[in-house]
Amino acid sequence: MTKSEIKEIVNRSIEQRNLCRVFFRYDVNYRYYFPLISNDKLFLGAEEDDFILDGYSIRRYVDVTKVQIKEDKCVEILKSEGIIESIKTPNIDISNWETVFATLKKMNKNIIVECESLFEDECEFVIGRIDSVFKKFAYVCHFDADGIWQEEPFKIPYTGITSVTFGTRYVETFSKYLNELQIKSI
Repeated sequence: MTKSEIKEIVNRSIEQRNLCRVFFRYDVNYRYYFPLISNDKLFLGAEEDDFILDGYSIRRYVDVTKVQIKEDKCVEILKSEGIIESIKTPNIDISNWETVFATLKKMNKNIIVECESLFEDECEFVIGRIDSVFKKFAYVCHFDADGIWQEEPFKIPYTGITSVTFGTRYVETFSKYLNELQIKSI
């Protein structure tokens, strides 16, 4: 698909509140999103997984290879269950990664930042709270798989980011069991 075809489907889906199957260049699997906000470079969607909305993700169009509107029994169930009507569009400025991070920093919640690739050794996954935002990068105070906050914030250049995710079951549940973050701003 061309980028203009992809953007056309996403923008139509925002207006019509369609569920989309989205394919990415770095993933053999697809994901389901209700697209909510879009611009020329990024889109924000509510992720759907087995009749549950699981947070929000901001993704780059440059990584999308194909988008399809999902029209089947599952969508009928989502409507009947009131899930589609329950979707709220967060007030996030997706003009660019700097504005995304600045907006999310104000929320003071944990997020996931990923640099995804088909090759595992090229992937990065950072989970934590935004410490500081700059024009070309941000620092994120991050925690490990044991829920231990790392001493130094992690510098994340915007150029490699493929997604920023927030409000998921994973992030929200894990966050309840973390020690209080002691911020040492950069």
